[in-house]
Amino acid sequence: MANTQQMASAIRALAMDAVQLANSGHPGAPMGMADMATALWGQHLQHNPSNPHWMNRDRFVLSNGHGSMLIYALLHLSGYKLPMGELKNFRQLHSKTAGHPEVGITPGIETTTGPLGQGITNAVGMALAEKLLAKEFNREGHAVVDHHTYVFMGDGCLMEGISHEACALAGAWKLNKLIALYDDNGISIDGQVAPWFIDNTPQRFAAYGWNVIDAVNGHDAAAVSQAIASAKQSSTQPTLIVCKTSIGKGSPNRANTAKAHGEPLGAEEIKLTREAIGWSHAPFTIPKEVYADWDAKEAGRAREKAWDTAFAAYQSAYPALAKELLRRMKGDLPKNFVQTAVDTVIAAHTKSETVASRKASQLALEAFTAALPEMLGGSADLTGSNLTNTKSTPNLRFDAQGHVIQTADAQGHLVGGRHINYGVREFGMAAIMNGVALHGGFIPYGGTFLTFSDYSRNAIRMAALMKQRVIHVFTHDSIGLGEDGPTHQSIEHAASLRLIPNLDVWRPGDTAETAVAWTVALQNKTKPTALLLSRQNITYAPKAESALAPNACGLDAISKGAYVLAEPSEVGLKKKAQAVLIATGSEVQLALQAQTLLATRKIAVRVVSMPSNTTFDHQTPAYKASVLPEGIPRIAVEMGVTEGWWKYGCCAVVGIDTYGESAPAPVLFKHFGFTPENVADTVEAALRAKR
Repeated sequence: MANTQQMASAIRALAMDAVQLANSGHPGAPMGMADMATALWGQHLQHNPSNPHWMNRDRFVLSNGHGSMLIYALLHLSGYKLPMGELKNFRQLHSKTAGHPEVGITPGIETTTGPLGQGITNAVGMALAEKLLAKEFNREGHAVVDHHTYVFMGDGCLMEGISHEACALAGAWKLNKLIALYDDNGISIDGQVAPWFIDNTPQRFAAYGWNVIDAVNGHDAAAVSQAIASAKQSSTQPTLIVCKTSIGKGSPNRANTAKAHGEPLGAEEIKLTREAIGWSHAPFTIPKEVYADWDAKEAGRAREKAWDTAFAAYQSAYPALAKELLRRMKGDLPKNFVQTAVDTVIAAHTKSETVASRKASQLALEAFTAALPEMLGGSADLTGSNLTNTKSTPNLRFDAQGHVIQTADAQGHLVGGRHINYGVREFGMAAIMNGVALHGGFIPYGGTFLTFSDYSRNAIRMAALMKQRVIHVFTHDSIGLGEDGPTHQSIEHAASLRLIPNLDVWRPGDTAETAVAWTVALQNKTKPTALLLSRQNITYAPKAESALAPNACGLDAISKGAYVLAEPSEVGLKKKAQAVLIATGSEVQLALQAQTLLATRKIAVRVVSMPSNTTFDHQTPAYKASVLPEGIPRIAVEMGVTEGWWKYGCCAVVGIDTYGESAPAPVLFKHFGFTPENVADTVEAALRAKR
């Protein structure tokens, strides 16, 4: 029988030793949660250390990611490819044991945590994905999608507002396979939390509709294990297990103090702690019998082998379903995707509709959601404005028993809902989408106004850091939204989003560009995308055949992020361009109008549409030079801050470096200089300055 006390002591020792060697880190949380971890990982977690990507594994999220040595110790002890040398290299350059857990770096890490509250929110997304996939793919006698999502979290996660957003949704969605263990130690960096954190957490979660198991001794592994077993019986509710613990458990002088939180214990205190917990072994030394108690490789292989046998039976009975589930979990797009994309772009070009780009987005979504069942949409209480819903994506709903309600789709087939009403919870929506993407099986997208991307920003950044395919639909992208005024008018947001590494940002100027933007976003397997869309209508911009010629990827030249939209010859001037106008989104039409006006002044201008700076920046130097030739002035036009445009060698920018005003859009355009006359005058001034 496993010695759970020694198993927990191994975690405490490794946490102390690694933090001390690095002279940096957080030993208190791992020491306090060691018994909780022993209960979960030792007796309940369904995983296979030999295959961290086994499809039906339980997901474990350490939401309080500063306690990263807890999960590194667990991964090492249970048999993952995380050797002791990596634990000794804790927090060092290029190690697999970074200061906070990072997905894709360390085997067995499910999500990057550290920004508090986002881990539990990611876990809500993972649990939702599991529930929806189970409903879609499981058949009677064939439960091939059947796993739990476990979360460890602390006071900091619960103080962050995002936890309220996510946990309320988890209760509404009846995510009964979500089990959160709360490390209730009452300590944060500033000391005892009682003066500033007085929430009755059990009552709060009960109000969300959670099953709450309160006042569990977090240092009694048997009691924690019993609570987990009870939680697994819940059929309609997620479960919160409140584990009463001592931060820095075992440390004679640091336990239950803020000093245990974020600094090494010190050599003398570590010596005293070893004596107190009965651990006489040298630093980074684990006895064979403790390794044997922790080793999960054999049990993991047996679990996966049993699942493989069950999945083989499922494949035999339902070959098409099995093939589709495997495709979606791999993140591969359907074989007909490229043709769907080409057809969608060509249809947009042929119809040449004058619509807002938010409507153009919905038109593209109609085609893509019909072809891609993995697309899971939603909106933060702005569906009628964001236009993220389609005929193929009925609203997601659950019955009183927690089952997914099925409704008829456009073809009359019964399907589960694929459009989520997130409520007014932008940050929660963004981080839940990250969790859905991390789980696999879905491509999540969600909408809100562009100005509210500020609420979502850290989750957007985390998606970029984690290289996850998440698509943000941001509408009402400029002063063009009009009367709502400066609180809602995005000025700095496009430039700000473009600063996030590995985030693809698109601001399309008509229906074809919008269809291409969606195509690229869906193909961006290792990065998130932000689509910035207008409220006001945009006239379709005629395009040369070369811009619409399919390339090897099934896309057109627009997919390169910028292209030559109109040469001087198209407005009757048979001479080389004297200047280049670069525009995005709704301002492309403004640039075209200015080009026509300048032609009457005998000034030849090339118009370049640049729907995606971030995509264009990755093109070859030769392509960039073909679009933006050297030696002639470049003038950018965008209803946003001018910062960011100067890197393209612009000599002038028609932009807005102040906040907007409340007035009808046409009045605002004139007031802030977004008129053909002002753009034309700016070009003329640039040419005079060049002389």
